[in-house]
Amino acid sequence: MNHTFTIGIEEEYQIIDVETRNLVSHVSKIIEGGKAVLSENLKHEMHESMVEMETGICQNIKQARQELTDLRRHLIKTAHEQNLRVSGGGTHPFSNWETNTITKHDRYDKIVDDMGDVARGNLIFGLHVHVGIPNREEGVKIQNVMRYFLPHVYALSTNSPFWIGRNTGFKSYRQEIFVKFPRTGIPSFFNSAAEFDSYVDLLVKTKTIDNAKKIWWDLRVHPFYPTIEFRICDMPMRLDETVCLAAIMQCLVAKIHKLHQQNLSFRSYRRLLLNENKWRAAKDGINARLIDFGKEEEIPYVDLLKELLEFIDDVVDELDCRCEVEYAWEIMKNGSGADRQLRIYKETGSLEKVVDYMITETEYGINF
Repeated sequence: MNHTFTIGIEEEYQIIDVETRNLVSHVSKIIEGGKAVLSENLKHEMHESMVEMETGICQNIKQARQELTDLRRHLIKTAHEQNLRVSGGGTHPFSNWETNTITKHDRYDKIVDDMGDVARGNLIFGLHVHVGIPNREEGVKIQNVMRYFLPHVYALSTNSPFWIGRNTGFKSYRQEIFVKFPRTGIPSFFNSAAEFDSYVDLLVKTKTIDNAKKIWWDLRVHPFYPTIEFRICDMPMRLDETVCLAAIMQCLVAKIHKLHQQNLSFRSYRRLLLNENKWRAAKDGINARLIDFGKEEEIPYVDLLKELLEFIDDVVDELDCRCEVEYAWEIMKNGSGADRQLRIYKETGSLEKVVDYMITETEYGINF
């Protein structure tokens, strides 16, 4: 390929009390304890019961896997040393946002001032993946096409069925919480980077936002980095799931760019239609029936996943990520994170046991 589709991954972990299995506001303990090894990779987020872990810029998915493995090992070890645990999951099964402390920082103070309980209640945990793009103009073109595939990727990541002690009936309730924020969801179609910049400039000029990072779409051309950033996914539990999702995203970006180089593209659909598939993915995850807009009929998710993997197949080996991409079939076989959480709850009737399972899955395959 004539462009290296670099990868950067951000994971948002829950910080959990070892006795109660509730969220605890101890991010400072985690960051202070891991400072010697992880100082550049751990960051505060809005709530003190969350810690964000970031990779550097990785040249390929193999490097990303290795870096994620090393970082997760150190993070888990640090948490154990502080008599804490960390976990994946898009929401905590029973913790209440009202008892979770907001991080003291000018940025978060401003968000809370602007949005009140909408911000305070945003106790959710996501996976963000950056993929390098050739330039911003191409990035906007890729973003336009990529919107169609967001629900397909999202369904694989669904991992937030519980909220404040309730089985919500959703496989991903996280997105239903986040939608209360402004400037979220699937982005609109933009004809050019200039049109996108004009939109941002208007919001800044009218003091709606102070910078483009306050555009929290499910997918965005990053305002400061030469990347396109996927923000739609729930935080997975197993590292293999994170790597699989990142590999699929990288392949989609590479494939769409390859089509553009051949003066080809993929049909663009209106956001109104794409939102229908996003809703179905949030509700039923990998068991959803999504809409095939070309055929104008609903199709089992598994069939659309097969089509997606066939669509990217000609770039998978070029990017050396076939094993990582095909892990999607393991997710289909074992269930998404939400399916597995619900299975444990059905077996035990205990949300504390669900949290135990989430911690165990987060530590799966990590020797610390």
